Amino acid sequence: MPVAIYTPRINNNDDFVRVTHLYVDAGSLVRPGDLLADLETDKATFTVEAERDGYLLCFRAEPGQSIAVGSILAWLGETAGETPPADSTGPAAGADGAAGRTPTLKAALLLARYGVAAAEVPSAGDRLTVEEVERYVAGRPARRSETVPAGRARELAPSEPGRRMELSGAEHGMLNTVLWQKEAVPAYLEIAYDPRPWDEYAAEFQQRNRLLMSPLLALLTLSLARIAAGRPAINATIAGAEKYVYDHVNIGFTVQSGPSLYVVVVREAESLEELAFVRKLGDLQRAAMRGALHAADISGATIGFSSMARWAITRHFPVLLPQTALMIAHSAPVNGLATLGATYDHRLLHGADVFQVLQMLAQPPAKE
Repeated sequence: MPVAIYTPRINNNDDFVRVTHLYVDAGSLVRPGDLLADLETDKATFTVEAERDGYLLCFRAEPGQSIAVGSILAWLGETAGETPPADSTGPAAGADGAAGRTPTLKAALLLARYGVAAAEVPSAGDRLTVEEVERYVAGRPARRSETVPAGRARELAPSEPGRRMELSGAEHGMLNTVLWQKEAVPAYLEIAYDPRPWDEYAAEFQQRNRLLMSPLLALLTLSLARIAAGRPAINATIAGAEKYVYDHVNIGFTVQSGPSLYVVVVREAESLEELAFVRKLGDLQRAAMRGALHAADISGATIGFSSMARWAITRHFPVLLPQTALMIAHSAPVNGLATLGATYDHRLLHGADVFQVLQMLAQPPAKE
Protein backbone atom coordinates (compact mmCIF):
# COMPACT_ATOMS: atom_id res chain seq x y z
CA MET A 1 0.00 0.00 0.00
CA PRO A 2 1.47 3.43 -0.93
CA VAL A 3 2.73 5.59 1.94
CA ALA A 4 2.64 9.39 1.76
CA ILE A 5 5.58 11.67 2.52
CA TYR A 6 4.31 15.02 3.76
CA THR A 7 5.82 18.45 3.20
CA PRO A 8 7.42 19.68 6.47
CA ARG A 9 7.25 23.20 7.83
CA ILE A 10 10.66 24.86 7.53
CA ASN A 11 9.88 28.34 8.82
CA ASN A 12 7.07 29.14 11.24
CA ASN A 13 5.90 32.06 9.08
CA ASP A 14 5.79 30.25 5.72
CA ASP A 15 2.84 28.08 4.68
CA PHE A 16 4.42 27.20 1.32
CA VAL A 17 7.90 25.97 0.41
CA ARG A 18 9.73 25.77 -2.91
CA VAL A 19 11.04 22.50 -4.28
CA THR A 20 14.60 23.18 -5.44
CA HIS A 21 16.00 19.73 -6.17
CA LEU A 22 14.81 16.12 -6.49
CA TYR A 23 17.41 13.45 -5.74
CA VAL A 24 15.68 10.30 -7.01
CA ASP A 25 13.59 9.30 -10.03
CA ALA A 26 10.25 7.54 -10.02
CA GLY A 27 10.71 3.82 -9.60
CA SER A 28 13.96 4.13 -7.63
CA LEU A 29 14.51 2.04 -4.51
CA VAL A 30 15.28 4.16 -1.43
CA ARG A 31 16.51 3.27 2.04
CA PRO A 32 16.13 5.12 5.36
CA GLY A 33 18.34 8.19 5.32
CA ASP A 34 18.48 8.50 1.52
CA LEU A 35 18.00 12.07 0.27
CA LEU A 36 14.72 12.70 -1.53
CA ALA A 37 14.26 16.43 -2.09
CA ASP A 38 15.54 19.89 -1.14
CA LEU A 39 12.97 22.45 0.01
CA GLU A 40 13.48 26.12 0.78
CA THR A 41 11.79 29.30 1.92
CA ASP A 42 13.21 32.80 1.72
CA LYS A 43 15.07 32.21 5.00
CA ALA A 44 15.89 28.51 5.31
CA THR A 45 16.47 25.24 3.50
CA PHE A 46 15.67 21.65 4.43
CA THR A 47 16.47 18.24 2.92
CA VAL A 48 13.76 15.59 3.11
CA GLU A 49 15.10 12.08 3.76
CA ALA A 50 13.45 8.70 3.36
CA GLU A 51 12.24 7.29 6.67
CA ARG A 52 11.65 3.72 5.45
CA ASP A 53 12.46 1.28 2.66
CA GLY A 54 10.38 1.62 -0.48
CA TYR A 55 10.15 2.63 -4.11
CA LEU A 56 9.66 6.28 -5.02
CA LEU A 57 6.38 6.28 -6.93
CA CYS A 58 6.13 9.98 -7.70
CA PHE A 59 6.65 13.53 -6.49
CA ARG A 60 3.74 15.97 -6.39
CA ALA A 61 5.84 19.00 -7.36
CA GLU A 62 8.76 19.72 -9.67
CA PRO A 63 11.87 21.85 -8.98
CA GLY A 64 10.89 25.51 -9.02
CA GLN A 65 7.32 24.87 -7.93
CA SER A 66 5.82 25.77 -4.54
CA ILE A 67 3.93 23.28 -2.42
CA ALA A 68 1.80 23.75 0.70
CA VAL A 69 3.17 22.77 4.10
CA GLY A 70 1.40 19.61 5.23
CA SER A 71 0.51 18.53 1.68
CA ILE A 72 1.78 15.29 0.16
CA LEU A 73 5.23 15.75 -1.31
CA ALA A 74 5.77 12.21 -2.59
CA TRP A 75 4.57 8.63 -2.43
CA LEU A 76 6.53 5.50 -1.53
CA GLY A 77 5.40 2.00 -2.42
CA GLU A 78 6.40 -1.54 -1.59
CA THR A 79 6.92 -2.18 -5.31
CA ALA A 80 7.83 0.12 -8.16
CA GLY A 81 4.62 -0.69 -10.01
CA GLU A 82 2.13 0.57 -7.41
CA THR A 83 -0.18 3.42 -8.35
CA PRO A 84 -0.48 6.32 -5.88
CA PRO A 85 -3.93 7.71 -5.08
CA ALA A 86 -5.04 10.23 -7.69
CA ASP A 87 -6.62 12.71 -5.25
CA SER A 88 -3.56 13.25 -3.09
CA THR A 89 -2.26 16.65 -4.09
CA GLY A 90 -3.78 18.69 -1.23
CA PRO A 91 -3.03 18.78 2.48
CA ALA A 92 -3.67 15.59 4.41
CA ALA A 93 -7.31 15.32 5.48
CA GLY A 94 -8.68 13.93 8.70
CA ALA A 95 -11.67 11.67 9.15
CA ASP A 96 -14.01 14.62 9.07
CA GLY A 97 -12.60 15.76 5.74
CA ALA A 98 -10.94 18.87 7.17
CA ALA A 99 -7.30 19.62 6.52
CA GLY A 100 -4.92 18.66 9.34
CA ARG A 101 -3.66 21.27 11.79
CA THR A 102 -0.49 23.07 10.71
CA PRO A 103 2.45 21.58 12.64
CA THR A 104 5.27 23.55 14.22
CA LEU A 105 8.71 22.95 12.71
CA LYS A 106 9.75 20.43 15.37
CA ALA A 107 6.38 18.71 15.19
CA ALA A 108 6.69 18.44 11.39
CA LEU A 109 10.10 16.79 11.76
CA LEU A 110 8.67 14.39 14.34
CA LEU A 111 5.72 13.56 12.08
CA ALA A 112 8.15 12.77 9.26
CA ARG A 113 10.22 10.56 11.54
CA TYR A 114 7.22 8.47 12.59
CA GLY A 115 5.51 8.52 9.19
CA VAL A 116 2.39 10.09 10.68
CA ALA A 117 0.06 12.49 8.88
CA ALA A 118 -0.71 15.72 10.70
CA ALA A 119 -4.43 15.02 10.33
CA GLU A 120 -4.09 11.80 12.34
CA VAL A 121 -3.06 13.65 15.48
CA PRO A 122 -5.74 15.27 17.70
CA SER A 123 -4.91 18.94 18.29
CA ALA A 124 -6.56 21.48 20.57
CA GLY A 125 -5.15 24.59 18.92
CA ASP A 126 -4.34 26.07 15.53
CA ARG A 127 -0.79 24.64 15.60
CA LEU A 128 0.05 20.97 16.08
CA THR A 129 2.73 20.71 18.78
CA VAL A 130 5.55 18.27 19.53
CA GLU A 131 3.81 17.27 22.76
CA GLU A 132 0.62 16.34 20.88
CA VAL A 133 2.57 14.23 18.37
CA GLU A 134 4.53 12.47 21.14
CA ARG A 135 1.33 11.80 23.09
CA TYR A 136 -0.36 10.35 19.98
CA VAL A 137 2.60 8.11 19.08
CA ALA A 138 2.96 6.88 22.68
CA GLY A 139 -0.64 5.69 22.64
CA ARG A 140 -0.33 3.37 19.66
CA PRO A 141 1.80 0.28 18.95
CA ALA A 142 5.30 1.11 17.72
CA ARG A 143 6.12 0.44 14.08
CA ARG A 144 9.34 -1.19 13.08
CA SER A 145 10.54 1.99 11.36
CA GLU A 146 10.19 3.89 14.66
CA THR A 147 12.76 1.82 16.54
CA VAL A 148 15.72 3.57 14.89
CA PRO A 149 16.27 7.35 14.79
CA ALA A 150 15.88 9.03 11.41
CA GLY A 151 18.91 8.66 9.16
CA ARG A 152 20.41 5.91 11.34
CA ALA A 153 18.66 2.76 10.12
CA ARG A 154 21.77 1.42 8.40
CA GLU A 155 24.01 1.65 11.47
CA LEU A 156 25.10 -1.54 13.17
CA ALA A 157 22.93 -2.51 16.13
CA PRO A 158 24.61 -2.56 19.57
CA SER A 159 26.21 -5.94 20.24
CA GLU A 160 25.48 -6.06 23.97
CA PRO A 161 22.07 -6.61 25.63
CA GLY A 162 20.05 -3.47 26.31
CA ARG A 163 16.81 -1.72 25.47
CA ARG A 164 15.78 1.11 23.17
CA MET A 165 14.33 4.29 24.65
CA GLU A 166 12.81 7.34 23.01
CA LEU A 167 15.01 10.42 22.88
CA SER A 168 13.77 13.49 24.70
CA GLY A 169 13.09 16.68 22.79
CA ALA A 170 16.45 18.13 23.86
CA GLU A 171 18.24 14.92 22.86
CA HIS A 172 16.55 15.03 19.45
CA GLY A 173 17.92 18.55 19.04
CA MET A 174 21.46 17.41 19.82
CA LEU A 175 21.12 14.47 17.42
CA ASN A 176 19.94 16.67 14.57
CA THR A 177 22.81 19.08 15.20
CA VAL A 178 25.38 16.30 15.04
CA LEU A 179 23.78 14.73 11.94
CA TRP A 180 24.35 18.06 10.18
CA GLN A 181 28.08 17.30 10.25
CA LYS A 182 27.47 14.72 7.50
CA GLU A 183 26.62 17.62 5.20
CA ALA A 184 29.05 20.31 6.37
CA VAL A 185 32.84 20.11 6.18
CA PRO A 186 33.82 21.29 9.68
CA ALA A 187 37.19 22.90 10.41
CA TYR A 188 38.47 24.73 13.49
CA LEU A 189 40.93 27.48 14.36
CA GLU A 190 41.49 29.79 17.32
CA ILE A 191 43.38 32.85 18.49
CA ALA A 192 44.62 34.04 21.88
CA TYR A 193 43.56 37.53 22.94
CA ASP A 194 43.68 39.91 25.89
CA PRO A 195 40.22 39.76 27.55
CA ARG A 196 40.69 42.90 29.65
CA PRO A 197 39.27 45.42 27.13
CA TRP A 198 36.08 43.35 26.85
CA ASP A 199 35.88 42.91 30.63
CA GLU A 200 36.18 46.67 31.11
CA TYR A 201 33.61 47.40 28.40
CA ALA A 202 31.11 44.96 29.94
CA ALA A 203 31.70 46.26 33.49
CA GLU A 204 31.09 49.86 32.40
CA PHE A 205 27.95 48.81 30.50
CA GLN A 206 26.68 46.87 33.53
CA GLN A 207 27.20 49.83 35.86
CA ARG A 208 25.68 52.36 33.47
CA ASN A 209 22.54 50.26 32.96
CA ARG A 210 22.36 49.01 36.57
CA LEU A 211 22.35 45.34 35.61
CA LEU A 212 22.58 42.59 38.23
CA MET A 213 24.52 40.17 36.02
CA SER A 214 27.54 40.73 33.80
CA PRO A 215 26.47 41.35 30.18
CA LEU A 216 29.85 40.21 28.80
CA LEU A 217 28.66 37.14 26.90
CA ALA A 218 25.58 38.91 25.55
CA LEU A 219 27.68 41.82 24.31
CA LEU A 220 30.16 39.46 22.67
CA THR A 221 27.29 37.64 20.99
CA LEU A 222 25.79 40.89 19.71
CA SER A 223 29.20 41.93 18.41
CA LEU A 224 29.32 38.70 16.40
CA ALA A 225 25.85 39.42 15.01
CA ARG A 226 26.93 42.88 13.88
CA ILE A 227 30.11 41.50 12.30
CA ALA A 228 27.96 38.96 10.44
CA ALA A 229 25.65 41.72 9.20
CA GLY A 230 28.67 43.46 7.66
CA ARG A 231 30.21 40.25 6.30
CA PRO A 232 27.30 38.29 4.80
CA ALA A 233 29.50 35.36 3.75
CA ILE A 234 29.69 34.16 7.36
CA ASN A 235 25.90 34.40 7.78
CA ALA A 236 25.28 31.84 5.07
CA THR A 237 25.22 28.16 4.16
CA ILE A 238 25.48 25.91 1.12
CA ALA A 239 22.21 24.98 -0.62
CA GLY A 240 22.86 22.44 -3.37
CA ALA A 241 25.72 23.91 -5.37
CA GLU A 242 25.01 27.52 -4.42
CA LYS A 243 25.80 29.89 -1.57
CA TYR A 244 22.67 30.79 0.41
CA VAL A 245 23.03 34.11 2.25
CA TYR A 246 20.47 34.80 4.96
CA ASP A 247 18.54 38.08 4.98
CA HIS A 248 18.91 38.52 8.74
CA VAL A 249 21.25 37.41 11.50
CA ASN A 250 19.43 34.97 13.78
CA ILE A 251 22.10 34.24 16.34
CA GLY A 252 22.09 31.03 18.36
CA PHE A 253 23.46 30.98 21.91
CA THR A 254 24.04 27.79 23.92
CA VAL A 255 22.32 27.52 27.31
CA GLN A 256 22.82 24.65 29.77
CA SER A 257 19.73 23.99 31.91
CA GLY A 258 20.17 21.01 34.19
CA PRO A 259 20.81 17.98 31.98
CA SER A 260 19.56 19.75 28.84
CA LEU A 261 21.55 21.84 26.38
CA TYR A 262 19.54 24.38 24.39
CA VAL A 263 20.47 26.77 21.62
CA VAL A 264 18.26 29.79 22.06
CA VAL A 265 17.91 32.09 19.06
CA VAL A 266 17.68 35.88 18.97
CA ARG A 267 16.11 36.69 15.63
CA GLU A 268 17.18 39.70 13.54
CA ALA A 269 19.82 40.41 16.15
CA GLU A 270 21.59 42.91 13.91
CA SER A 271 18.67 45.33 14.31
CA LEU A 272 18.75 45.44 18.12
CA GLU A 273 20.45 48.02 20.31
CA GLU A 274 22.83 46.74 22.98
CA LEU A 275 20.50 46.95 25.97
CA ALA A 276 17.56 45.47 24.04
CA PHE A 277 19.71 42.55 22.92
CA VAL A 278 21.05 41.91 26.44
CA ARG A 279 17.50 41.86 27.80
CA LYS A 280 16.20 39.63 24.99
CA LEU A 281 18.97 37.08 25.45
CA GLY A 282 18.47 37.20 29.22
CA ASP A 283 14.74 36.50 28.78
CA LEU A 284 15.54 33.46 26.61
CA GLN A 285 18.08 32.14 29.12
CA ARG A 286 15.55 32.42 31.95
CA ALA A 287 12.88 30.73 29.82
CA ALA A 288 15.31 27.87 29.19
CA MET A 289 15.92 27.50 32.91
CA ARG A 290 12.14 27.25 33.49
CA GLY A 291 11.63 24.86 30.59
CA ALA A 292 9.32 27.44 29.00
CA LEU A 293 10.90 27.85 25.55
CA HIS A 294 8.74 27.86 22.43
CA ALA A 295 9.68 26.27 19.09
CA ALA A 296 10.52 29.67 17.59
CA ASP A 297 12.95 30.32 20.48
CA ILE A 298 15.19 27.39 19.53
CA SER A 299 15.00 27.24 15.74
CA GLY A 300 16.20 29.20 12.75
CA ALA A 301 19.77 30.05 13.85
CA THR A 302 21.96 31.36 11.02
CA ILE A 303 25.17 31.67 13.09
CA GLY A 304 26.15 30.55 16.60
CA PHE A 305 28.02 31.47 19.80
CA SER A 306 29.02 29.07 22.57
CA SER A 307 30.83 29.79 25.85
CA MET A 308 32.16 27.37 28.44
CA ALA A 309 34.01 29.98 30.46
CA ARG A 310 31.66 29.56 33.45
CA TRP A 311 33.11 26.05 33.95
CA ALA A 312 36.69 27.35 33.60
CA ILE A 313 37.04 25.46 30.31
CA THR A 314 40.03 26.87 28.45
CA ARG A 315 39.38 25.23 25.07
CA HIS A 316 36.41 23.58 23.40
CA PHE A 317 35.39 22.68 19.85
CA PRO A 318 31.65 23.30 19.33
CA VAL A 319 29.79 21.60 16.48
CA LEU A 320 28.17 23.67 13.76
CA LEU A 321 24.48 24.32 14.07
CA PRO A 322 22.44 22.97 11.12
CA GLN A 323 22.49 25.16 8.00
CA THR A 324 25.14 27.51 9.42
CA ALA A 325 28.74 28.23 8.46
CA LEU A 326 30.23 29.56 11.72
CA MET A 327 30.09 28.76 15.44
CA ILE A 328 32.20 30.82 17.83
CA ALA A 329 33.79 29.20 20.92
CA HIS A 330 34.48 31.42 23.95
CA SER A 331 36.66 30.03 26.75
CA ALA A 332 38.08 31.00 30.14
CA PRO A 333 41.36 32.93 30.38
CA VAL A 334 44.67 31.37 31.43
CA ASN A 335 47.57 33.49 32.68
CA GLY A 336 45.93 36.65 31.47
CA LEU A 337 45.09 35.44 27.97
CA ALA A 338 41.83 33.97 26.71
CA THR A 339 40.88 32.00 23.61
CA LEU A 340 38.38 32.69 20.88
CA GLY A 341 37.85 29.78 18.53
CA ALA A 342 35.59 29.01 15.60
CA THR A 343 34.19 25.90 14.01
CA TYR A 344 33.37 26.72 10.40
CA ASP A 345 32.09 25.09 7.23
CA HIS A 346 35.10 24.80 4.93
CA ARG A 347 32.82 24.47 1.90
CA LEU A 348 32.04 28.16 2.30
CA LEU A 349 34.75 29.76 4.44
CA HIS A 350 38.51 29.42 4.65
CA GLY A 351 40.92 30.09 7.48
CA ALA A 352 41.72 33.69 6.56
CA ASP A 353 38.00 34.60 6.58
CA VAL A 354 37.53 33.17 10.05
CA PHE A 355 40.79 34.59 11.41
CA GLN A 356 39.65 38.10 10.45
CA VAL A 357 36.30 37.56 12.18
CA LEU A 358 38.02 36.41 15.37
CA GLN A 359 40.35 39.42 15.31
CA MET A 360 37.37 41.76 14.98
CA LEU A 361 35.47 39.97 17.74
CA ALA A 362 38.41 40.16 20.14
CA GLN A 363 38.03 43.96 20.31
CA PRO A 364 34.98 45.60 21.94
CA PRO A 365 33.17 48.40 20.12
CA ALA A 366 34.58 51.89 20.43
CA LYS A 367 33.06 53.80 23.34
CA GLU A 368 30.74 56.57 22.27
